[in-house]
Amino acid sequence: MTQHADVVVVGGGQAGLAAGYHLRRRGLDFVILDAGAAPGGSWQHMWDSLHLFSPAPYSSLPGRLMPTQPGETYPEAGHVVDYLTDYEKRYDLPVQHGTRVDAVRRNADRLLVEADTGTWRAKAVISATGSWPRPFLPAVPGRSVFTGRQLHTVNYRSPADFAGQRVVVVGGGNSGAQIAADLALDGDVEVTWVTQRPPRFLSDDIDGRALFDIATARRRALDAGRTDTGGVASLGDIVAVPPVRTARDAGLLQAKPMFARLTDDGVQWADGRHTGADAVIWCTGFRPALAHLAPLNLRGARGHIPTAGTGALGEPRLHLLGCGDWTGPASATLIGVGRPARDAVREIAGLL
Repeated sequence: MTQHADVVVVGGGQAGLAAGYHLRRRGLDFVILDAGAAPGGSWQHMWDSLHLFSPAPYSSLPGRLMPTQPGETYPEAGHVVDYLTDYEKRYDLPVQHGTRVDAVRRNADRLLVEADTGTWRAKAVISATGSWPRPFLPAVPGRSVFTGRQLHTVNYRSPADFAGQRVVVVGGGNSGAQIAADLALDGDVEVTWVTQRPPRFLSDDIDGRALFDIATARRRALDAGRTDTGGVASLGDIVAVPPVRTARDAGLLQAKPMFARLTDDGVQWADGRHTGADAVIWCTGFRPALAHLAPLNLRGARGHIPTAGTGALGEPRLHLLGCGDWTGPASATLIGVGRPARDAVREIAGLL
């Protein structure tokens, strides 16, 4: 069965909901197709101890401030799920959960959105699938011979799953630091934290609010033809949320340089040093989840789809949200996705 809508949004996480808010305000006919069985996007799959980088009011989608969480300056992931669930209901957004989109194709003056529940004909499509469905694992020698467990950030839940074990955490970003701290503070896990370069902790007074301002300033500088704005921090630096700060100050976050290879029972450095391991957790980032757009043949360098703002250069009926800075400053964050969502909907309204 083929259904019709002016706009089909693929993905019902934070980016999809922000797009839905602006589509609703414009009075456009739209539907949001989301593979998840319940509201909350990727937040419902985060590890138990995860906290946001910013206070609740600074982690909000357009139109609705996130309420504060009692006793928490930086809200937990479960609080974000509750907020997104309420947001979806508050604005009566037409989200069809449990609907996986397999492909988007051109069809004369329309785009066909092929899902496992049927096909939609749309005048425009907003792809808001983010990157959580596509974890990245580096091609490190020996990965196939290691006999212990290997998992990615997406699979980690709590230290209880590693009680009494030796765990190597790979990755010098925020996920790596938070998971290493979570395991180290538990006290029943032997943790080795490995990073590509020495980790850099931001000053304790810097959180997501400052990082968003930095990302916005840098984007504006690039748009104006300048290379950078100087900034006081790199977006790759580690935000000292309370658990990370506690572990750092206790001397529990002493990173080692990246190892050369995995062995059958651990990891080995170039100088021959060896550390035994029962598990390796790869906190090595993600790639944009764009497989459903493959029939449009738009991929460019690094697997990205070239865009002007959020609009695909090779297909004016397609916009991308939440994929990273190349689709808007800090657009993969709660606070950052509102502006590019507004811009995308404005352009689509003009197109229609």
